[in-house]
Amino acid sequence: MSEIDGLQLVQQAHAYLRAAVRGVPDDAWGSPTPCTEWTVRQVLNHARLDQQAYGAFITGEGLPESDPFQPADAFEADPVKELDEILDRVSAAWQTVPADAETVTTPLPVGPLPLWVGAGACALDAAVHAWDIAVATGQDLPLPPSLAQPLLAVAGEPWTEQLRAFAFAPVVAAPDGDPGTEADQLLRHLGRNPGWAPPAL
Repeated sequence: MSEIDGLQLVQQAHAYLRAAVRGVPDDAWGSPTPCTEWTVRQVLNHARLDQQAYGAFITGEGLPESDPFQPADAFEADPVKELDEILDRVSAAWQTVPADAETVTTPLPVGPLPLWVGAGACALDAAVHAWDIAVATGQDLPLPPSLAQPLLAVAGEPWTEQLRAFAFAPVVAAPDGDPGTEADQLLRHLGRNPGWAPPAL
């Protein structure tokens, strides 16, 4: 796992997030999501601010002007275009990190992380919020196994437990002890129910 291609993982997670956002119907931005009390719009705003922060900590420029954990329930610009611009900048930032770097600075309060863990944390953030958006808006966009497998290893590192108090909900137990797919395991580890569905109207 230490041989993970962090940039490739980030780009794959970004592609998943872009696809989920492009698939949101115009009337679904206010829909509830697996992130309690946040709408689809707020989850996207949170995700883009998180990604912006990852890029800014690498380059030293462009920190978010608002708190990702207080996401706005409105857009200042076209959400797809704004997300694309941010993700393009973040991807470019990761490309400046030497492949042989031992650690990388991230916006997480746990200090520098091994390069593969830092890149994986960035990718995990994008991928899980893509899943939040996709499932909340009825899209057939499951978390890809090619992302779930490496991200499960990233999530198993100590940093996730160090952030459990404010960034992740408690682990969700598997029903009947069945761990399910690697995507299921990852989602449960991050406090999500893989079977979540929008509340009935």
